[in-house]
Amino acid sequence: MEEDTDFRIRFSSLCFITDHVGFRGTIKSSPSDFVVIEIDEQGELVNKASHKPVYKVTKVLPEPNNLAKKAKVDLQILSFEETSNQEVSTLAGSSSDDHNFVPCSEKEDTIKDRTYKGEEESVDVLGSLLGEKTNELLNQFACDIKEKWDSKTELTGPSPEFSLGRILDKNQRATLHSAIRQKFPFLITVGKNCEIVVRPNLEYKELCHLVSEEEAFDFFKYLDAKKENSKFTFKPDTNKEHRKAVHHFVNKKFGNLVETKSFPELSDSADNPNVVITVRFRVKAHKHWKRSLLECQGRKDTYTAFTLRKENLEMFEAVGFLAVKLGVIPSDFSYAGLKDKKAITYQAMVVRNVTPERLKNIEKEVEKKRMNVFNIRPVEDSLRLGQLKGNHFDIVIRNLKNQINDSANLRERILEAIENVKNKGFVNYYGPQRFGMGRKVHTDQIGLTLLKSETVKAVKLFFTPEDLDDPVNRAKKYFLQTEDAKGTLSLMPEFKVRERALLDSLHRFGMTEEGCIQAWFSFPHSMRIFYVHAYSSKIWNEAVSYRLATYGSRVVEGDLVCLDEDADNEQLPSSKVHLVTEEEESANTYAIHQVVLPVLGYNIQYPKNKVGQWYQEVLSRDGLQTCKFKIPTLKLNVPGCYRKILKHPCNLSYQLMEDHGIDVKKEGSHIDEATLSLLISFDLDASCYATVCLREIMKHDF
Repeated sequence: MEEDTDFRIRFSSLCFITDHVGFRGTIKSSPSDFVVIEIDEQGELVNKASHKPVYKVTKVLPEPNNLAKKAKVDLQILSFEETSNQEVSTLAGSSSDDHNFVPCSEKEDTIKDRTYKGEEESVDVLGSLLGEKTNELLNQFACDIKEKWDSKTELTGPSPEFSLGRILDKNQRATLHSAIRQKFPFLITVGKNCEIVVRPNLEYKELCHLVSEEEAFDFFKYLDAKKENSKFTFKPDTNKEHRKAVHHFVNKKFGNLVETKSFPELSDSADNPNVVITVRFRVKAHKHWKRSLLECQGRKDTYTAFTLRKENLEMFEAVGFLAVKLGVIPSDFSYAGLKDKKAITYQAMVVRNVTPERLKNIEKEVEKKRMNVFNIRPVEDSLRLGQLKGNHFDIVIRNLKNQINDSANLRERILEAIENVKNKGFVNYYGPQRFGMGRKVHTDQIGLTLLKSETVKAVKLFFTPEDLDDPVNRAKKYFLQTEDAKGTLSLMPEFKVRERALLDSLHRFGMTEEGCIQAWFSFPHSMRIFYVHAYSSKIWNEAVSYRLATYGSRVVEGDLVCLDEDADNEQLPSSKVHLVTEEEESANTYAIHQVVLPVLGYNIQYPKNKVGQWYQEVLSRDGLQTCKFKIPTLKLNVPGCYRKILKHPCNLSYQLMEDHGIDVKKEGSHIDEATLSLLISFDLDASCYATVCLREIMKHDF
């Protein structure tokens, strides 16, 4: 394997947007020189004392969006219990009278005819949660689907979709999933990043080809009810071949949940008996099936929020330690973003199935691990990645010096550099910590192999040792030589939580393709997707360098621009991204700070110029020309996003100091540059990197 002999080579080729000279200095001389404090969605620093459940979300009125999307979701790979950003609910249930349901055709009567007692409340939920307009659009969408099916018109092209928008509250999402499937059993709902998308239930349509629509309607209602020891019976049938087709359909689609049997009706003659097919839940499957809404309301998970302070500690190591002490698993922890290792960091966390009292009991214990937990309080839901406004940084840059062969006044160089970046911004690269600090293997290389479903190769890359003689690298070297997971476990230090989790699974399942797939599931979803995102981030860094080298600061035809000035980094909806026309280029309609580039995924568009061609060439180079950015075996879906190529630091302030903390005189006596330090503070949006901002200021690669 070819070694990356100098980690900085990967970043020395990245470009700058400003033209000042810059200066040299040292960052992260100690963790206390690099302090990171998360800024929550309310704009508050999370290290401040707080007793309010800031993540509790009340009623949300999402914006409707019924535009069809090209993306497809493989329902087979989505688990109700998986701690990922995907949730799927098969819409099986009964409909109800809805007095606000505006008829779209006479065909609608077939929807309204089948009403069941006691379901009016569920239908009312749609009106109260969605609002009148969105509820009407949902009804119209359902009616259009039903009309096309009843008229035997085939749905061509991508499956039509209707988006209810993003619903931040988990309980509201569960309520909506249930209410929609009760009213429209011929639809399904899919959850993606808190957004609920409604689609046709093709299984319902398929069953209608075998049995009457009334039976299909009642069958999906039975499935949704999930009543233990209950049975469902199809109408009597004398056709054996037809019964076989029904048996086959039910067992193929729902065989892990139910079983079918045929019974003759007692009153029929032996010559030509009427036979009924009875369906009942499998005992084991029923226990593991997603709980009904009523059950969920009866048993709510406990969520405890807290602020985590850690010093010189990797994020996953900190979570692993807390999980062991609390008797939970790492995936029970949720957080808004990852933080640096060599730093003092403060961030919001939520742990599931742990009470505030229980967390308080380990406060003293975690202090021994250079951690503190405080602001402990109950909340109603977990956190999600990106659920923050940004981060505040307090950074000390030591040993300040002029650039080589630069004899200008150092203080003036520093002032010029800071003001330049304050006004013009910096290139919004992903920072080096996104890719790991290894010299031989980086996280993006592992992500690429996962995208290509090369799980065995990904495991071997993960365990590739550095040229260091320490216990961790000796253990990794032993594993690659022997593939002896059990023996490597005895060598791997206890604090290497990820390595030990992977080894434990490999010991159980083996070093086969299937075994390695199972081993990757020892990591929580957020950790598995992290590697794939690292690859996407590397390509984005290369893309923005190519874009600036090719077109500079001009906005040209085929560029993508953001139409929403207040949009969050990486949270830009496609509707807010615009393709620049030739006329707009000539009129200088847009500025460089509005230009965005896509982060790879299945739901993005590429620029229509040389940059778009570059993306295609890179995908071909890496063997991803046919990649759909979905990894069913690992339950990973990568929709992609858009990222602004330039960002600005906010609330920037600085102070020149001597290392002993004495203010440097701004005029007068000569400064001993060897002892000069810079204390700089600023805020950055979520997913922006302080090291990248400092790189632009100093014109220096770290």
